[in-house]
Amino acid sequence: MKIALIAHDRKKPLMIKLATAYQTILAKHELYATGTTGLRIQEATNLPVHRFKSGPLGGDQQIGAMISEDEIDLVIFLRDPLAAQPHEPDVTALIRLSDVYEIPLATNIGTAEVLLRGLAAGYLDFRTVVHEMEKEAISTEHE
Repeated sequence: MKIALIAHDRKKPLMIKLATAYQTILAKHELYATGTTGLRIQEATNLPVHRFKSGPLGGDQQIGAMISEDEIDLVIFLRDPLAAQPHEPDVTALIRLSDVYEIPLATNIGTAEVLLRGLAAGYLDFRTVVHEMEKEAISTEHE
């Protein structure tokens, strides 16, 4: 899977702890991250991470573009709900795109852990199941 990792400044230490704790799971997937978050994950874990610009400089939008092109499968975005973000419209757009394209999205550590444990357990990708059901419905309509 292609996993996007994003963290607001006060949540970066928590993202590093998450990436370190789930390093063996994350190592089996392709990782993408906004600038500083990606660098800190690389430094802490030695995992390869495709890094974009920092969030306020367009990194959130770059990941949003990948979501809209069906190039991201899961997003972990550790948001700081208690601090105003200068790029809040970009954050809102990224969350909206995750909903539109049915991308699993964790915005806190609890949900992030559930998603990562689900990956480790080998659960099916929900989007794959939905796409298969849609294909079956279309082929049934044409009969």
